[in-house]
Amino acid sequence: MAERRIGNRLAVLDGLRLLAALMVVFYHYVALARPWGHSTDTIFPTAHRLAQYGWLGVEVFFLISGFVICMSVWGRTVGEFAVSRLTRLFPAYWVGILLTVLVVKMWPEVASLRGWDTVITNLTMLQGGNNTPNVDPVYWTLFVELKFYLIMVVVVLFGVTYRNCLILCGVWTAAAALAPVMNTPLLTAFAMPQYAPFFIAGIAFYLMRRFRPNAILWAIVILQLLLAQRYIDYRLATNLGKAAVDALPTWPARFLIIAAFAVVGAIALGAFDRIQWKWLTTAGALTYPLYVIHMNIGMTLIHHYRNRIPAPVLVASVVALMLVAAWLIHRFVERPLGKWLRTTMRRGIDDVRRNVAPRRRHARPATTPPLPPPAVAHAAQDERTPEHARAADSA
Repeated sequence: MAERRIGNRLAVLDGLRLLAALMVVFYHYVALARPWGHSTDTIFPTAHRLAQYGWLGVEVFFLISGFVICMSVWGRTVGEFAVSRLTRLFPAYWVGILLTVLVVKMWPEVASLRGWDTVITNLTMLQGGNNTPNVDPVYWTLFVELKFYLIMVVVVLFGVTYRNCLILCGVWTAAAALAPVMNTPLLTAFAMPQYAPFFIAGIAFYLMRRFRPNAILWAIVILQLLLAQRYIDYRLATNLGKAAVDALPTWPARFLIIAAFAVVGAIALGAFDRIQWKWLTTAGALTYPLYVIHMNIGMTLIHHYRNRIPAPVLVASVVALMLVAAWLIHRFVERPLGKWLRTTMRRGIDDVRRNVAPRRRHARPATTPPLPPPAVAHAAQDERTPEHARAADSA
């Protein structure tokens, strides 16, 4: 299938990422009782009702991630993809852990640490795979993302093509649908039935963006939208307790999921291509640092000052402080450290390539094949330099 020309950076997608992060922040600061010492329905009578659905920001993240990671792997090798992801995730994450440990040690009011072994294991980002507690509860989503990256690595090994991405969508959908009844822990762990619809839909939306919409891609999206409804009660119970499933209506959650699909779909179809506001790109850059530092640090600050500062002012102040801290982390940690890590890791990959290259010092010289006709040579060159390589770095 012919590819379409890909335009500028998707600024609206960056803005949507920050909006999703703020939904999660809103949920933690306004809906949960832990930072306030009691239920917040009397502190924020109206905002509390809305904030109870802020956890859906995570689902929006996964939808965006399916889109962005599919874009990121196109035209890249496994090594290039690994470098791009590791250098993107770890600098801010390490700072987030260190800051969280510092605040929790100083004010162990809403959270505590179970020992330095926990902290050390968290530095690897693999704690979700060996039952080590997270230094900050929000880090569970990062392990989900790592599993998604591993799935995409398999696609890269087979070749990132339109056909192979469609095969991934089909196989993953089947695995996620069957995992709950097959009782196979490994299958359930990687199929991720609760979150797979969002990743898969994001991939389908990117294929629409890169190629063109068609009946197959729309069928994938609609199927994932329907499957995403299956686990709303589960997610409500996980975030707010089993009583919330009976007490809260599910239509706001369903509406937010449909709205997220609609917005990402509109982005894929180019509805927002003309919007290139620079502040949206900055908003996207703040999203990840904000996410990794906001929960335990912010909730500790709220708990510490909850009886001294009016609640709305306190929440607004903590959110503003977290945004400023996120910008500082992006500007003085992510950018310089990420650049250094990329350079270092690329050198390491180059060393691997040189060391595994076959040595034919003592081999008999091969007979030089005849040169191909000019038309064949030009065709081969075109295959080696596809136009889609430009889009790989925009993630």
